[in-house]
Amino acid sequence: MYEWVRLLHIASAFGFVLAHGASGAVALMLRKEREPSRVAALLDLSRAALGPATWTAALVMLASGIWLGFLADWWGRWWIWISIVTLVVVMGAMTPLGALPLNRIREAVGIAADPKKPAPTPATPSELEAILDRWDPRPLTTVGLGGLLLIIALMVLKPF
Repeated sequence: MYEWVRLLHIASAFGFVLAHGASGAVALMLRKEREPSRVAALLDLSRAALGPATWTAALVMLASGIWLGFLADWWGRWWIWISIVTLVVVMGAMTPLGALPLNRIREAVGIAADPKKPAPTPATPSELEAILDRWDPRPLTTVGLGGLLLIIALMVLKPF
């Protein structure tokens, strides 16, 4: 049973990271892009990559990780708790570091931050350029990749 749950955990983590890879590439590409239609297309790609399947993968990853904790009796070890706290902190940081600034850029190109709401009036080219100039994907990618590497190291090494 353990091996099957571990496989499920790894596969769901891979799916979660794969979707975020597309979104991460968009975040990096936006730094250089200035054409409103291309910015809009990149942001559509990012939103599509982080759709319901991503959150399903996240839930399966979390549930299978908890299940593995019980199967292997790891709840008395610090590494599993540090991994969970790291995951929660990183997920919490993604909204202010990524979602909120990217939603400002979406609105500047005339895309509603909330897909259920009407599209806003696009910003002028100079306003869009100023918004894009303020976009810095480095904190987002540092927190995301740093958190991922820490969690992987803790799971592989199980140091304490």
